[in-house]
Amino acid sequence: MYDYDLLVVGSANADLVVGVERRPGAGETVLGGDLAVHPGGKGANQAVAAARLGARTALLARVGDDGHGRLLRDSLRSAGVDTAAVLTGGAPTGVALITVDPSGDNSIVVSPGANARLTEDDVRAEVLGAARVVSAQLEIPPATVAAVVRALPEGTRFVLNPSPPRPLPGEVLAACDPLVVNEHEARVLLGDEETGGTGEPGEVPADPADWARRLLALGPRSVVVTLGAEGALVCDASGVRAVPSVAVAAVDTTGAGDAFTAALAWRLGAGEELPVAAAYAARVGAAAVTRRGAQESYPTAAEVAALDA
Repeated sequence: MYDYDLLVVGSANADLVVGVERRPGAGETVLGGDLAVHPGGKGANQAVAAARLGARTALLARVGDDGHGRLLRDSLRSAGVDTAAVLTGGAPTGVALITVDPSGDNSIVVSPGANARLTEDDVRAEVLGAARVVSAQLEIPPATVAAVVRALPEGTRFVLNPSPPRPLPGEVLAACDPLVVNEHEARVLLGDEETGGTGEPGEVPADPADWARRLLALGPRSVVVTLGAEGALVCDASGVRAVPSVAVAAVDTTGAGDAFTAALAWRLGAGEELPVAAAYAARVGAAAVTRRGAQESYPTAAEVAALDA
């Protein structure tokens, strides 16, 4: 019997958000709206998103002994996340600096803070073994993610969103079931030297199905490529399949990918096949972009059902 449906191992940040008419270019200053402070971080976001949907969820993370850390703990607990494994100290709480334009698109800079102090020594096998599924991201040290993979008990599923993207060791790729990427993350993992069919070095080929197949060839057991309003693609040994999304008016895309990954991981742990779980996750992500912020935008299961009706 598992204590948790999902254990998230990852970051917890305070999101400092400013609305802008357009995002600045290099060397440019633009005026924005009032600053808003929200609980965020890819790890905390995933944990809150899953708990809102009804999953028994825990978070393994590290925050500072400061106001931002208390904000995060309060948000996690109010959503129903078990915070027993949220550690304190080592550095100030991580901060994400976010600009959001009128279309809802965002740009993000992260100061890791305490997230960078979540080490291999903080990874405890008994915590990992209490969950059906373990989900991770890359806003914590890569060595910590590798330690999670090495400590995974037999039968525990591992889901990874490699964000921010960077090269992954073979042992981590081999554990991913699935590896969840957006367009940018897919391009980085596939490298900048793909020819795109031109014979010249350049961008990765523009066909997302090709991205999925190429990523699968790197070693993960399955791959999901998220495509925003276009839904997603799922890929495993049986091939590539498209998963539709739901048409909504996007207000703010901040944290929508985290909601997608959390919902996907939870439904996979409940025994759903990858395309079915991804279809549900696409609806969760669609619901999340209809409200501002990250964690405060995440829907309940009833709200997802209403969106799909």
